[in-house]
Formats: sequence, structure tokens, C-alpha cells
Amino acid sequence: MSEPQRTLLQLTNCTIRFGGLTAVSALNFEIDREELVGLIGPNGAGKTTVFNVITGVYCPTEGDVSFSGESLVGRKPHQITAHGIARTFQNIRLFGSMSVADNVRVAFHRHVASGVLSGLWRGRAFHNEEKRVASEVTEMLEIFHLGKFHDTPAQSLSYGDQRRLEIARALATKPKLLLLDEPAAGMNASEKIELMRLIQFIKDKYKIAVLLVEHDMKVVMGICERIAVLDYGEKIAEGSPADVRKNPKVIAAYLGNEN
Repeated sequence: MSEPQRTLLQLTNCTIRFGGLTAVSALNFEIDREELVGLIGPNGAGKTTVFNVITGVYCPTEGDVSFSGESLVGRKPHQITAHGIARTFQNIRLFGSMSVADNVRVAFHRHVASGVLSGLWRGRAFHNEEKRVASEVTEMLEIFHLGKFHDTPAQSLSYGDQRRLEIARALATKPKLLLLDEPAAGMNASEKIELMRLIQFIKDKYKIAVLLVEHDMKVVMGICERIAVLDYGEKIAEGSPADVRKNPKVIAAYLGNEN
């Protein structure tokens, strides 16, 4: 049996225009299976726009987005999720009034095989699957240190716990690629250290690729294997954290502001 292709996600000459504004210009970018990649740049550089293109919120004006060798162009966000891509958002989007467990349960139910009739009759297959989902939810909450909040409304959690819950919910869709949009935003120093450990743990345990958009350079430089840099919608650099850190274009456009 042949080995699966190494490249998981590929953007080819991907361009996004909004009227006369070019938000992303002829972007060529790829992620390999089980790779942890950072995407950085100044505010307005086009990073979240790239996420929105990958997840089907926007359709590229030009170019292509392929995943596991299949084009995603024209697919709806829920179809892309089913294909194996999950994401979190800059602004946390949990079901606030629902319990912590139910926030994760709704994502696991994407993989439930029993249909509507089975649910109405509540037969053996339905109960077996509900038991399996409940077990998976409990396991996921324990992994993310959220087990004690099982029945707590999500909106009652601290900011850091809400961030972890959002990541747990995304993982419950069982993705091949996880997109994290500024997961360290609003976290204190100790929470950021724990987040770095968690992201690395997720990648290793679930054998998935991770694409990280983040402004905190300690987080990005500390865990990413490779980093791409956008400025005004164009990729100006790409390479290892060490190479990107000393790149003159990156220093001038972004990192120089932090020196």
C-alpha cells in the first residue's frame, strides 16, 4: 500500500479581493501532515482572512485551496469541517448557556452513525452510541482539565478555561488540521505557558497538523516548527523560527516594533 501524500493543505496562488481591496495576494502556502506551523504578521496583514478562506467562509477570487489532494473551493464551512478541518476564533464562540459537557458533546455527535429514527425509538444502537459519546466527552474534558466543570454553563468559566473548552470542542470533530486563531489572547503568562504545552500535547496525541495565528512571539517561536509571515496580504518570509526572527523584512514589518 502506498504512503499517503505528505502535504495536507495547499494554497496555490490564492488571492482574495473585496472590491478594490486585495486582502491576500497570490499566496502559496502548504502544511504537511502532523506539522505545527505559525502564521504571523501585523494587524490587517490577512491572517484571519486566510483562515476564512481555508474554512469556506470566503471563496478565493483566484487560485485554489486543496486538502488531502481535493479542492475545497466552493464547499460550505460544514462540509469542510466534515472533511477534517476545525478552527477556533479570535473572539470565543461557545454556547454560553449550555454546559461544558454539552459544548463538547455537540461536536462529537457529528460522528454519530444512528439516524433520526433510531433516536426517536431510542433503541439499543442509540443508547450504545450515547454511552460512547458520553465516555468520549468525559475523556476529553479530563484531558483539558475541565472535568470538574462538566455541568457548569460555559459562560461561567474563566477566560483561560473558555479558551481550552473551545479547543476541546474543535478537537471533538476529530480533525486532521486544527486552526487556532490567537488562542493566547487575553491569557496571563502562566496560562500562555500551559497553552504552549497543551498545543504540543494535542499535536502529538491526536497526530494532527496545527496552524497557529498568534501575536505573542514567545508562544509562536516556542512551539512552531515553521513560520510564514504576511504583510499587506503578501507572504514576505517563511522558514524556521530562527530564520524568521533574523529576516530583515520581518524585522522591518513586524518584529522590529518589539525591539
